[in-house]
Amino acid sequence: MTGSLIVLGMIVGVSIWAKSPQGGMYLDGLKLKLPFVGEVWNKFSFSQLCRTLSTLLSGGIPMVNSLEIVADSSGNRVITQAVKSAIVSVREGQSLSRSLESSPVVPELAIEMVQVGESTGALSEMLRHVADFYDEEVNTRLSQLMTYIEPILLVILAVIVAFVLIALYLPIFNLSTTMRV
Repeated sequence: MTGSLIVLGMIVGVSIWAKSPQGGMYLDGLKLKLPFVGEVWNKFSFSQLCRTLSTLLSGGIPMVNSLEIVADSSGNRVITQAVKSAIVSVREGQSLSRSLESSPVVPELAIEMVQVGESTGALSEMLRHVADFYDEEVNTRLSQLMTYIEPILLVILAVIVAFVLIALYLPIFNLSTTMRV
């Protein structure tokens, strides 16, 4: 009884902490660092960011306003923080690619493609291409992960079935040995 209350208290404490700014930032950063899934999560989030920014820029919304909208619509606090620091740099006159270079969550290839888009004057089109590229990478990586998940689930199910069979047949074997005596 006491153990379950301790576990319940820990769950409630962690959920309250996760809603705080520091806790949420830590958990969002942890999501991006998870093995296998973190890379996919980061690329998916960045793809959404690029697609939204491309749409806003092609609609005629100024860069800073577009970045503010993108920062507010991002579902990850670490990415939101990276975009907000980029907004400060863009307001100071730096290019978008230069302002994103300091962020660890922005892929290097994306920065280079944004730089090309800025130099050619087709930033919105290049952002759309970046989003398409990362969407394709996410789909490829998810397909790879699914090929790993299937055998793992099969092994887990086999272990569960083995435990159920042992649990069913062990009493029968014990009964047969006690009847011989």
